[in-house]
Amino acid sequence: MSQQPPVRSTGSPPPRPDASMSLLTNVMDHALDDGYAEASARRAAEGGGLPRTLRAKLGLAAGLVLAAMVVTLGAAQAQISAPVVAKEREELIDRIESETSAADDLEKQIEQLRGEVGERQRKALQRHGGDQAELVALLSGATEVRGPGVKLVVDDAKGTDQGGGGPRESSGFSDTGRVRDRDMQRVVNGLWQSGAEAISINGQRLTALSAIRAAGDAILVDNKPLVPPYTVLAVGDGKKLSTAFQDSADGQYLHALQENFGIRTSISSPDEVRLPAAPSLIVRTAEPRTAGAGTGDGQGAADTGKGTS
Repeated sequence: MSQQPPVRSTGSPPPRPDASMSLLTNVMDHALDDGYAEASARRAAEGGGLPRTLRAKLGLAAGLVLAAMVVTLGAAQAQISAPVVAKEREELIDRIESETSAADDLEKQIEQLRGEVGERQRKALQRHGGDQAELVALLSGATEVRGPGVKLVVDDAKGTDQGGGGPRESSGFSDTGRVRDRDMQRVVNGLWQSGAEAISINGQRLTALSAIRAAGDAILVDNKPLVPPYTVLAVGDGKKLSTAFQDSADGQYLHALQENFGIRTSISSPDEVRLPAAPSLIVRTAEPRTAGAGTGDGQGAADTGKGTS
């Protein structure tokens, strides 16, 4: 029995170079889906997709005319209203300028009246001060002062964010380098305690009734906002006053602010500093009790009213 020779395999064809990119190849070979191709051919056979009936053509024309009318009316309305808006803007600018000028005039009148009131208050203080009128005027800040003293400059740390929000906004003792109202309070109290006879901050004279407060990020002295750097002038024995202040607890406090938080300070003892008079004074007078005081009738009590001005 004859044996069939073995059938030799012819082998598979070599793989395509892009066999691993069959999806991309399919997309490139069939860029347009069959359904889209059929729809495009059907629209072409029906006239290119444009309206074929007269009614459809009239509807399309009416829509185009309506759209053109809307655009035309909008442009005309904008052209008509533009001069009105410009006129109203000019009137508003004129009103702002007029009111600003009126406010400036009122501010000048206030400053003039304030000066007259201050002058009358100082004269009344001198009149009621008796033999010690000059000393009373000095202590109350009613007169200008000049003489030897101390010049202390306190400023925020370099690169300090002026927006606030630092840790020292809370009651704890930490800081971002801003000078706070309580810092200036301690500086002023330290100078008074060290022997200062008169003090001013940025030209604002301090009296026994002055208040140093904060409003947001600003430091107020008698309700007047100040900006850094804060220049503190104090009249007194310059070198002695400077040494006493730096050795005091408040001077050490200021030194700690400089060392720990970068607050900048400088102190000097010029031969002469000039301090202005306080801008506003409240003059009060007192009279001694009369002979009938203490009888229980309430008569003869000391006069501590609002005083004269």
